[in-house]
Amino acid sequence: MTRQQQVVIVGGGVIGLLTAYNLASEVRSVVLLDRSNVGQESSWAGGGIVSPLYPWRYSPAVTALAHWSQDFYPQLGERLFAATGVDPEVHTTGLYWLDLEDEAEALAWAERENRPLRAVDISAAHDAVPVLGDEFSRAIYMADVANVRNPRLVKSLKAALLALPNVTIHEQCEVSGFVREGERVVGVETSKGLIRGEQIVLTAGAWSGDLLKTLELTLPVEPVKGQMILYKCAADFLPSMVLAKGRYAIPRRDGHILIGSTLEHEGFDKTPTDVALESLKASAVELLPALAQAEVVGHWAGLRPGSPEGIPYIGRVPGFEGLWLNCGHYRNGLVLAPASCQLFADVMLGHAPIIDPAPYAPEGRI
Repeated sequence: MTRQQQVVIVGGGVIGLLTAYNLASEVRSVVLLDRSNVGQESSWAGGGIVSPLYPWRYSPAVTALAHWSQDFYPQLGERLFAATGVDPEVHTTGLYWLDLEDEAEALAWAERENRPLRAVDISAAHDAVPVLGDEFSRAIYMADVANVRNPRLVKSLKAALLALPNVTIHEQCEVSGFVREGERVVGVETSKGLIRGEQIVLTAGAWSGDLLKTLELTLPVEPVKGQMILYKCAADFLPSMVLAKGRYAIPRRDGHILIGSTLEHEGFDKTPTDVALESLKASAVELLPALAQAEVVGHWAGLRPGSPEGIPYIGRVPGFEGLWLNCGHYRNGLVLAPASCQLFADVMLGHAPIIDPAPYAPEGRI
């Protein structure tokens, strides 16, 4: 593609925002569309751990994106903070996994992938995290795992884009379908009228599959509901992230503690439920018994873009010239965003890719 093209991006979560940010310096103009306000769906609702919850359980395709992103996140945070004054708070705390059934597999994966994951005595975990519950007997630890404060990341990315003269953001602008001329997709139909572009990029998260149905394409991306709760504690209450039985506690720098999350197949319903609230509170107290005396200050749900094996779709849609995908990141959108969006830009612009793009290509997968 040439530098004189307009790129239209459908979906303003972190994937869409960062895709726009990476392309803006390389094309004539970028138009970003969101059905509500940017970053208010999965990107806002997630926890922001900069690692898959159980990285050794994923395919090499997810691992490759995760490793690149983990190494890149600190400099991305610094770059955005310097440009906008909004700190995404990339906060390196380390992560303890407790009482894992597949601990041996985790340690073998770490040795194979050269990641700093190691077994530690449970007493060392209690020394490092004094508020940890007493019922756990084994721990493994990775020191360099960070979390990003995702609502602030969204705010920072939006501010960075608004400062660029060739980027336009249309919020409250729902896309209902695509405009085709022959084999080429040349625009989108929206609640604000037709918007044309030489390249159209679908980054609509859980809504991506429904939009592609308008082209009679089947994309196996579906909404998967996740609920979380939030406590407010002293800033030094929890020095590290902890994870057991699929539930985790994430400390923010100001003492907020996130507890998550559920996995529910409820379509596009994202109503928080009392059943999930009680389940999450029980997990919170099991992990960190002192939270029994703390007040829940937030409870919400979001919709993850579920996909087979969690491998995102990154690249050109075969048979539809001008249409591209960067979606289907399932539970790891925030983890994989920097690598996914850099890889997408590399492929679209014809640059040498940061990693092999073949496993993510839509061709043969939709």
